[in-house]
Amino acid sequence: MKRRIFLSLLLAAALVTTAVLAGCGKGDSEKVKIRIGEVTRSLFYAPEYVAMAKGFFEEEGLEVELTTTPGGDKTMTALLSNVIDVALVGSETSIYVHQQGSDDPIINFAQVTQTDGTFLVAREADDGFDWNALKGSVFLGQRKGGMPQMAGEFALKKKGIDPQADLELIQNVDFANIAAAFASGTGDYVQLFEPTASIFEKEGKGRVVASFGTESGHLPYTVFMAKQSFINKNEKTVQAFTNAVHKAQLWVDSNNAEAIADAVLPYFENVDLDILISSIDRYKQQGSFATDPIIDEAEWNNLLDVMTTAGELENRTEHSEIVNTSFAEKAIEALK
Repeated sequence: MKRRIFLSLLLAAALVTTAVLAGCGKGDSEKVKIRIGEVTRSLFYAPEYVAMAKGFFEEEGLEVELTTTPGGDKTMTALLSNVIDVALVGSETSIYVHQQGSDDPIINFAQVTQTDGTFLVAREADDGFDWNALKGSVFLGQRKGGMPQMAGEFALKKKGIDPQADLELIQNVDFANIAAAFASGTGDYVQLFEPTASIFEKEGKGRVVASFGTESGHLPYTVFMAKQSFINKNEKTVQAFTNAVHKAQLWVDSNNAEAIADAVLPYFENVDLDILISSIDRYKQQGSFATDPIIDEAEWNNLLDVMTTAGELENRTEHSEIVNTSFAEKAIEALK
């Protein structure tokens, strides 16, 4: 799906988003306040919650206000309309905006996740899973144009499966309702994030048989980004922010799933501890959490390949156009 009207839709929604998210309180005058909008609340973003729980943002003189703005369009709308200062969302959204033309581009400056975060869940257990089993099946996928869908289709094509011809692909279910639709009987296979995948296994509703993150390779999947104008006016703040993110990445990399689950538990009070642990461990084992904030060019080019394969990229937006690695590089040097 081409994104010719992506920016206009975002701007049209800005007033609504502002009304929903406005009314923020004043922060500690001794700290610089920074407003983050995350695209969803997910264990996939564990380093973000670790940075908050362990006080790494505070150590850098920052007071963070975190808001969940469900969906890439809503998150980007909030960023474009200055409701938030920094967005945690997929890099593809910055590309869609850039391709509409902008005097104030969205700049990717600190990577959080480096693989897709979804898993292939089968309704029936299959110890000898073969990707060819998907042929002729009903596959409950993700929203067209989003990174989960694009990475999923990229992986399927690598396995010799044409998503449009070899299976019945369902993509008209809202993200929030995909798990419920599968649980109620829709589809033979479904593409799910954690902790939902682990919850389904525990409840006997399905079984994880493959990882789209493993199959689609390294990508700048979820990234902290901000408007160029914000970065220009707040370089010290962006640097402090990136330093805190890298502190959290190092902590996550050096601790086990149990310790990480304990740290992020306040942000997932409705999820059982054993599910938190198994979900985080699954992400750690496949290397989903970036160990440094650099968005490298090879990962960026893989992202462009994934988007091109999905038919969602009109022109390649090169790494140098909307990626700034200087803050990440300085953070790494400062924390050696």
